[in-house]
Amino acid sequence: MAALKQGDKAPDFKLVGTNLEPITLGNYKGKNVILHFFPLAFTSVCTEQLCTANGEDNDYASLNAEVVGVSVDSPFVLDKFAKENNLKFPLGSDFNRKVSKDYGVLFDGDFAGMSGFSMRSAFVIDGAGVVRYAEITDGKTLPSFVKIKETLAGL
Repeated sequence: MAALKQGDKAPDFKLVGTNLEPITLGNYKGKNVILHFFPLAFTSVCTEQLCTANGEDNDYASLNAEVVGVSVDSPFVLDKFAKENNLKFPLGSDFNRKVSKDYGVLFDGDFAGMSGFSMRSAFVIDGAGVVRYAEITDGKTLPSFVKIKETLAGL
């Protein structure tokens, strides 16, 4: 499936949160949502991505936005990762890879003999469920936090 782009309707999703609670797009109806997909917890660039998003929380709150981190890690790994990094936003496990497929960010190539993880990406979804910003990086580069905030400011 091709990656979602600006103007697309965001598919609803159901992720398993760190307390085994469901996280859905519907939970955020009327709010702007920033989905941060990341390949694997406890890796350096993934940690930087989520810790940077964590540091932006005051700016996001003032823009009626909430962050959700998404990876294919188990909810138990994500719980440990969130606690070790003092993350203030929920992390959702896409262990079955459905959400990554639906958003077009499931890596099915070959990276050091591995595949089947989420590509580093960010999506801004408005309160009506429309994608307002979409970025998939090369994996080594963080999504543009400046562009994410600019997009939110324009909503």
